[in-house]
Amino acid sequence: MRALLRTGTGAVVLLSIMILGSIVLWVGTPLLWLWVGSQVQGNTQSLGDALAVAFAGVVVSIVVLASILSRLSDVYRSNCLARGRDDPGHVVLEAVLVVSAAITMAAFAIWFFFFAGAAPAPIGIQI
Repeated sequence: MRALLRTGTGAVVLLSIMILGSIVLWVGTPLLWLWVGSQVQGNTQSLGDALAVAFAGVVVSIVVLASILSRLSDVYRSNCLARGRDDPGHVVLEAVLVVSAAITMAAFAIWFFFFAGAAPAPIGIQI
């Protein structure tokens, strides 16, 4: 933690923005495009059109968010170099993305099995 604080306030702010951006990448993007897809399907009565719009939107959104996160990582690296520290590479961004993805998957699993009312096996099938 001390090493993180020695990188300066700007680096801590950048790290916070990267964390927020990665949460938007894993949670916000799919939810947004599921909603948009549902609106398309409700208006056109075409599941194919809804899936196509949602898929294209998710792909474009992920590409845009990934490029923004990469630029933020480059700024973080420049901040570290300007303060006389070693170049961390993209290790910080990679760690943020992996940890946020793991937290998102765990939260989804908890929601799915405990709150969504989903059964592990379809009803009426004997295991």
